[in-house]
Amino acid sequence: MFNSGGNIKRKNSQRHLRLLSEPIANLPTKELISQQNKLGRSVKRFGDIFFALLVLVFGSPIFLVLALLIKITSPGPIFYIQKRVGRNYKRFGCIKFRTMRKDADNLLTNVLANSPGLRKEFERDFKLKEDPRITPIGRFLRRSSLDELPQFFNVLMGEMSVVGPRPIVDKELERYGVFMDEVSSVRPGLTGLWQVSGRNNLSYAKRVKLDLVYSRARSFSLDIAIIFRTFGVLLFPMDRGAY
Repeated sequence: MFNSGGNIKRKNSQRHLRLLSEPIANLPTKELISQQNKLGRSVKRFGDIFFALLVLVFGSPIFLVLALLIKITSPGPIFYIQKRVGRNYKRFGCIKFRTMRKDADNLLTNVLANSPGLRKEFERDFKLKEDPRITPIGRFLRRSSLDELPQFFNVLMGEMSVVGPRPIVDKELERYGVFMDEVSSVRPGLTGLWQVSGRNNLSYAKRVKLDLVYSRARSFSLDIAIIFRTFGVLLFPMDRGAY
């Protein structure tokens, strides 16, 4: 009885290993999408729309408060929109609350040019743990993941799903290599296996593996489990790798 949690983790690990050991799909992404269960995709899409509308309607007061805090604490726009890679390699504008200074791009160039250590970290993770570009309110938004709330608009527009692989930028494509066609056959998610398994505390190779596992194992029950685990890491964050 006391080992039930450990048994579940072992079973999940064994299943992940089996999924990772499966041969690489030698089909283009469009063909992989066409082979997916249409009913399952419809149910998932309905759930995405319902959940997104629920959050956007009942969470609107939180949206307004956060937007006001961002506006009065630092100059610049409220939202930050970055081009990401979506399903079937379609690019879209991923929406977040702005967490960085207005001159973030120029500041990053200078920081990376003058600090080999930070440059190495950025090239490895595409992020900096101690990022000088982040505003005080932005640091809170990132630690709490509240900066990602506007992505429910992306979900509503069909560019993202509530649960799915990470929405990556073009520069990360080469890191996924031969696995990217499979990962790209699924809409990127606002949350996913990576987000509930340690986020930036994980190696990049592990992130890729988790995205591949999700693309191969996706199901209604897995999505529900990930959503519940997401609430857990939001309510009891500790060190979950969000920065």
